[in-house]
Amino acid sequence: MNKLSGILLIGLLLLGCKERKGRTVSVPEKVEFDQKVADELKRMAEIDQIAAYIPQGKYKEMSSEQWNSFKDSVFTTHQIRLKELFDQHGFVGFDLAGEEGSGNFWLMVQHSDHDPDFQKQVLEKMKIEVDKKNANPRNYGLLVDRVNINNGLPQIYGTQVDYNMEICQAFPKNLADSMNVNQRRMEIGLQPLEEYLNEMTLMNFEMNKEYYAKKGVTEPKLYQVQ
Repeated sequence: MNKLSGILLIGLLLLGCKERKGRTVSVPEKVEFDQKVADELKRMAEIDQIAAYIPQGKYKEMSSEQWNSFKDSVFTTHQIRLKELFDQHGFVGFDLAGEEGSGNFWLMVQHSDHDPDFQKQVLEKMKIEVDKKNANPRNYGLLVDRVNINNGLPQIYGTQVDYNMEICQAFPKNLADSMNVNQRRMEIGLQPLEEYLNEMTLMNFEMNKEYYAKKGVTEPKLYQVQ
């Protein structure tokens, strides 16, 4: 090797070393648990559940217009805060707010039907956290179905239901591949569809007892569970 070639080789080696030293490896930042966020989501979820259910206690005194106005106010006001958290953290996972806090965040997104685009954005980020075991796969399944139904698509897991009010029986809305739905439900930890529909049927019966009594329906129509 002549002197010039040796100098060029040394220069290339030094340049390569500098490049390797200059490279940075992207390491995800560790998310610290935030008790304030968890507590805030818990308070919000408590109000959300009042609005999502039939009027109870003092809320029974509201007219239909007042009740609907209250519900809309709760859901839209909460969504403003949910969007702020989402823009800052993505889907709120177990690491940031614990299992309860993450579930509360999901629950209120689930009730943001007035903004299906927001629900879809959250769903995409939630899948990332589910894959990391940082979010509940069962809740993910419910949001998948919610997003699909709100966008005119068949649901996958059968979690979105309607009711036959003549006999008091829940049934799944537009459902893809119903023959294999229980296999899909099992894969994300959901109970068999028949059990789920019976639970929703019983809930509907309790919420509408007066209505069914007037129609002469004394008990709900349940599915046979294998």
